[in-house]
Amino acid sequence: MNIYTNTNSAFPSQVVDDEVKASEEYGLQVSRAIEQEWFNQGRSNGNRYLTAWNNFHRLRLYARGEQSAQKYKDELSINGDLSYLNLDWTPVPILSKFVDIVANGISQKTYDVRAYAQDPESVKKRTNYASALAFDMVAQAEIEEAMSATGINIAKSNIPTADLPRTKDELELHMQLSYKQAIEVAEEEAINTILKTNKYDLIRKRLNLDLTTIGIAAAKTSYNTANGIVVDYVDPAYLIYSYTEDPNFDDVYYVGEVKAITIPELKKQYPNISEDELYKIQQMPGNRQYIQGWGNYDENTVQVMYFEYKTYMNQVFKIKQGENGLEKVIEKTDAFNPPPNDNFERVSRTIEVLYTGAKIIGTNTMLEWKLSENMTRPFADTTKVEMNYVICAPRIYKGRIDSIVSKCISFADMIQLTHLKLQQVMSRLVPDGVFLDIDGLAEVDLGNGTNYNAAEALNMYFQTGSIVGRSLTQEGDLNRGKVPIQELNSSSGQGKIQSLIQTYQYYLQMIRDVTGLNEAVDGSKPDSNALVGLQKIAANASNVATRHIKDASLYLTVRICENISLRVADCLNHPLTENSLKESISTFNVETLKEISTLNLHDFGIYLEVEPDEEEKAQLEQNIQVSLQGGGIDLEDAIDIRQIKNLKLANELLKLKRKRKQEQAQQQQLANIQAQAQANSESAEKAAMFEVQKQQALTETLVSLEQAKSQFELQRMQTEAEIKRQLLAEAFKYDMQLAQLKVQSDLNKFQEQEDRKDERTKIQATQQSELIDQRKNNTLPQSFENNNNNFLEDFGDQLNA
Repeated sequence: MNIYTNTNSAFPSQVVDDEVKASEEYGLQVSRAIEQEWFNQGRSNGNRYLTAWNNFHRLRLYARGEQSAQKYKDELSINGDLSYLNLDWTPVPILSKFVDIVANGISQKTYDVRAYAQDPESVKKRTNYASALAFDMVAQAEIEEAMSATGINIAKSNIPTADLPRTKDELELHMQLSYKQAIEVAEEEAINTILKTNKYDLIRKRLNLDLTTIGIAAAKTSYNTANGIVVDYVDPAYLIYSYTEDPNFDDVYYVGEVKAITIPELKKQYPNISEDELYKIQQMPGNRQYIQGWGNYDENTVQVMYFEYKTYMNQVFKIKQGENGLEKVIEKTDAFNPPPNDNFERVSRTIEVLYTGAKIIGTNTMLEWKLSENMTRPFADTTKVEMNYVICAPRIYKGRIDSIVSKCISFADMIQLTHLKLQQVMSRLVPDGVFLDIDGLAEVDLGNGTNYNAAEALNMYFQTGSIVGRSLTQEGDLNRGKVPIQELNSSSGQGKIQSLIQTYQYYLQMIRDVTGLNEAVDGSKPDSNALVGLQKIAANASNVATRHIKDASLYLTVRICENISLRVADCLNHPLTENSLKESISTFNVETLKEISTLNLHDFGIYLEVEPDEEEKAQLEQNIQVSLQGGGIDLEDAIDIRQIKNLKLANELLKLKRKRKQEQAQQQQLANIQAQAQANSESAEKAAMFEVQKQQALTETLVSLEQAKSQFELQRMQTEAEIKRQLLAEAFKYDMQLAQLKVQSDLNKFQEQEDRKDERTKIQATQQSELIDQRKNNTLPQSFENNNNNFLEDFGDQLNA
């Protein structure tokens, strides 16, 4: 089955054996078909290659302000005659400013290359990490309890408790911002190192300039053992490719470029070429005829067409059953088609392959035709193959490519014509003059015997601005020339100049309208009455108008990074390129990347983290400032948020930081309340304790006082008791003495009484005896008073004694 790109396809059939496709004759037929499509009218300027080359060349000249002035000369000349015109035909570089604004604006956009490991092993690690975090989130209380009880940390992750996510959204945000596998870091470092080695920043600027100027840009990634992974800029003017309507050129089946190679360089690239073949190539007249009209051409070079051709190949395997039950797989050619057999079976699959070819244009000399080495295949589908060329034309339609410059050429031409017309009008302008009336001067007498002359009048007028005149003539008549000098105003060209300036501004505004680049971004002076917000809106509108160019630039970068990622394993398979990579990145990452080449387990998704636009950054900064002023976040949080280029993630992190800050504030407030309550409690407790201590001290004082009083009282009582005892003793002594005295007195009294009684008894007895004796003797009565008185006197004397 042939591939039909037009009515009569010149491409060979692809439904042939792989051996036929690998033959040089098949490659020559493919190269002839490509040459027919692009150079089938090589001796005129109407073929596809020269048309594209001339178109791109013309657009680049307009973008540089170096377009041909012949069309403007034809416009202003009369039958080709320019003898009456003395103009500066240098084009006005009006489009270069707009091209530089767009191209440089895209080039200054910074980005970070991100690698996302999406193979099963990496996905498993990521899932396990997320599960560990989820476990720690849910079992946080139990983990802390077990830690405090046993001292054993049963957490599955190493993240501190304060940094653990608390919700599902926080977990997703943490996985996007904080989690990074070592293999992903190594891949990103390898890609960045290779881009830096190939000076991709400079290549990217050229790609952005091509996208802006001619609407298409291309680059090529390749690998060789001498230089490793190489990224080359491809000039779209020398690019050849199959017909496509895809802006990303994903459906092309051949692509290549034309290069001017010197004979020594050709011999260096293909050392197997004989001297006779080199001589024939150098003397080939058709080679020069093919490049007529290509601009400056070095006669010492030959035009070589390098191309890649995508086709398919049948991979055939023979699976043989061994005696021990094991199966042995043997790769065969697609011609292997044995009859059915019980001992083995035939298994096959169809895969895409690339053939690399090189041919000298205008000859039948094939320099190279072989199956490409180190083909890049996506991990998800190894039957697919990626072209080494990366091409993008964001405004392609039916094969026609549109660009910003192509839409503005007619307006740039009108601006140039207006500029030339301005020169023409200005060249015909005359300065203002004066009218000098000679007859009026003749009537003026200066008073010194001389008359006015023209020279003196003009000198006086130009130096002082004053003139002398006479209203009457010498005969006394009215002098019609009383003002001999009058100024002549020549303003006939002012209206034309103003009209041309308005025309110039009109077409300049048309360029702004067509490109979408308004005054807010094209370097013009902004309107003084326009508000800052309106200017930002206008600048943002210009960014939207050129967003397709920025997206195309990012697409090319992503595709180049993807191709580099797929070729890293090839780079590590060769010692020279591996050592070169070791010199650029750390040994640990190289050892990690070596797993890709040996185990082939890792697959990466490559994406770019682009810096936000100024308007988006301003909105984010405004949110950050509001949060900072309100105390929602800290300065450290603001620094972390500004470093995130993904605006959505930055806003999510800002919300998380604010939420955490609010929770911390609430916790701090609660802690302050608790601390205040505890402080109040402690203060009350201290006050109560102080009161207790005071009361205790008072009590102790009172007790001591009472004890002292008691002691004093006891001592007093003891003293009193002692005194009383002594008094009692003395009293007792006195009482005893009194008692003794009393007793003695009583005794004495009793004795005396007894003695008196005895005395009386004696007296009585005496008297009785005397009475008895009287009665017995009957004697005279006797008187007893004197005897009694004598007794009482004796008793009184004893008491007084």
